[in-house]
Amino acid sequence: MALPMVKVENVGMSFDTKQGAFVALRDIDLTISQGEVVTLIGHSGCGKSTLLNLIAGLTLPSSGLLLCDGREIAGPGPERAVVFQNHSLLPWLTCFENVYLAVERVFGQKEGKPKLKVRTRDALALVHMDHAMHKYPHEISGGMKQRVGIARAFAMEPKILLMDEPFGALDALTRASLQDELMNVMEETGATVVMVTHDVDEAVLLSDRIVMMTNGPAATIGEILKVDLPWPRRRLDLAHDAKFVDHRAALLEFLYQKQLRKAA
Repeated sequence: MALPMVKVENVGMSFDTKQGAFVALRDIDLTISQGEVVTLIGHSGCGKSTLLNLIAGLTLPSSGLLLCDGREIAGPGPERAVVFQNHSLLPWLTCFENVYLAVERVFGQKEGKPKLKVRTRDALALVHMDHAMHKYPHEISGGMKQRVGIARAFAMEPKILLMDEPFGALDALTRASLQDELMNVMEETGATVVMVTHDVDEAVLLSDRIVMMTNGPAATIGEILKVDLPWPRRRLDLAHDAKFVDHRAALLEFLYQKQLRKAA
């Protein structure tokens, strides 16, 4: 049985506003196993990104407890790498330098520069960006920038990779290409991944489990869908796969019947 990598125990999150306390999340209980890919999905305002930020340690919960690898999450840490929708590359650094900066921060005290440079090159090669390592962000496309962001995250060798709609700003073809790229990297590294998405097909394609959030405010976990599809996955093979179609239908039913009906 896989070890738990993340445990979210009875977590609630509220924010102070001029109108009083706004309850974003309530009663969140979730365990994510080592090597598992879990997607958070739901309508806007359901607290997907809030939950991801709590796991990242970017915000702390109002109540409850979050653990990563058995330790309480009390802030950001190198064992949890985050990839945002905006690539967040530093524009004055090359692709190589952007990744090297993260590598140096994590491994700089125990490894010399030659080893750090090898780590950086290997990470860029993993996402097929080694050919553009000396280019600046303004010289490459949006999809290539996001590849570098993913390379930077994997170069830190995190225990868990957190992704907040990493392909949301990309066109459909670039998005599909990067989804395939990410699947290859996940298979190669055995990474534990938690990802936020609005895209039903993306959720089914990439996930071992899909956590469906109820509408906010005071959002919580409505249902959890286990994606019973073998790895490795190839999108063309799955296009007419009966299980893929069933999983997709279950997600759509939750999002557009159960949740929208409640909101109406």
